[in-house]
Amino acid sequence: IMNRFVAIYYLLINIISFIFYGADKRKAVRGDWRIPEKTLLLLAAAGGGIGAFLGMQIFRHKTRHLQFVILVPACVILHLVLWFFVLR
Repeated sequence: IMNRFVAIYYLLINIISFIFYGADKRKAVRGDWRIPEKTLLLLAAAGGGIGAFLGMQIFRHKTRHLQFVILVPACVILHLVLWFFVLR
């Protein structure tokens, strides 16, 4: 049951991350108030790295910011390693 909870958590956090990256891109284009970069990175660190990475690629958002180019994939790798060692 714990593995099911963790899988649902990862699914939701990645969907939320993807939506936030898309929303921030839309806000950037419109010149609206933006989602803080710390929030976007925190979503990736909290397990939403795949959603964040997909959001970066699909929306072409934050792809020139070195901290995002490095930290988002690092979060994906970290969580994949955690999955491998903790949830097997």
